[in-house]
Amino acid sequence: MRLDGKRVLITGAASGIGRATAVGAAREGAILYLTDRNAEPLAATVATIEAAGGQVGLASAADVSDLAQVQSLAAAVHAHGGSVDVVMNIAGISAWGTVDRLEHRHWRSMVEVNLMGPIHVIASFLPAMIAARRGGHLVNVSSAAGLIGLPWHAAYSASKFGLRGVSEVLRFDLREHGIGVSLVCPGGVRTPLTDTVEIAGVDQTGRAFTRMQSHFRRRAVTPEQAATAILRGVYRNRYLVYTSRDIQAIHLLQRICPPVYVALMRGLNRAMRRALSPATTSRAAA
Repeated sequence: MRLDGKRVLITGAASGIGRATAVGAAREGAILYLTDRNAEPLAATVATIEAAGGQVGLASAADVSDLAQVQSLAAAVHAHGGSVDVVMNIAGISAWGTVDRLEHRHWRSMVEVNLMGPIHVIASFLPAMIAARRGGHLVNVSSAAGLIGLPWHAAYSASKFGLRGVSEVLRFDLREHGIGVSLVCPGGVRTPLTDTVEIAGVDQTGRAFTRMQSHFRRRAVTPEQAATAILRGVYRNRYLVYTSRDIQAIHLLQRICPPVYVALMRGLNRAMRRALSPATTSRAAA
């Protein structure tokens, strides 16, 4: 599937992977319908795309965790020219922490934004795509934490594994309508999310956290590299889309050699505890 002349909805388009994907899709000739909860940076994305000659059919701020706002967005988009051809669920938030430090708000916000958000978008846009009988494509951005047991990611993984489950069903349910599904599972990506992620009970101004964040950034891919992988996945109608080889390798290891995968995850967990242990956190906070 090519994007030239296609109507493409992208959530989370104000920054990071969403913005890079919008810019890339515009270069391919897509007519873009963009949303993000942050209106000002969303307007900046629109300005960048239009300055380069891209087409933005509509851009409107909306919180995907609010069903009424998503339904209002869908009504505006459909009134502008009918159903879209491609839906890209990219908006998301992140919070980490051990189960004894996570608060109820962490669990709830992960599920409301990262799982219910895409569900709201799917429920509001896919029926019109099916009725239009033009086929199309659905992109759901999950995470490496939707594939493997990354340390301290229980709340985040609850949402991302859930989105993986939704995608796994829809890849078959939507096939008869000619609608492909891509499940994107990024590893490290250098986006603003890495600066705003909350790690429950950890002093994020301390040296331990700064070292860990610096290591993450060195290994992370750019939003543009992630966007390229997403667009390639749409073109090739690929279900599972990786943005980096390391996550692809660990996921393969999980399936073909479980004992080695278990040893690796235990090692990562020990390393995380050493780097951000309660003792280290307490000293940093003091």
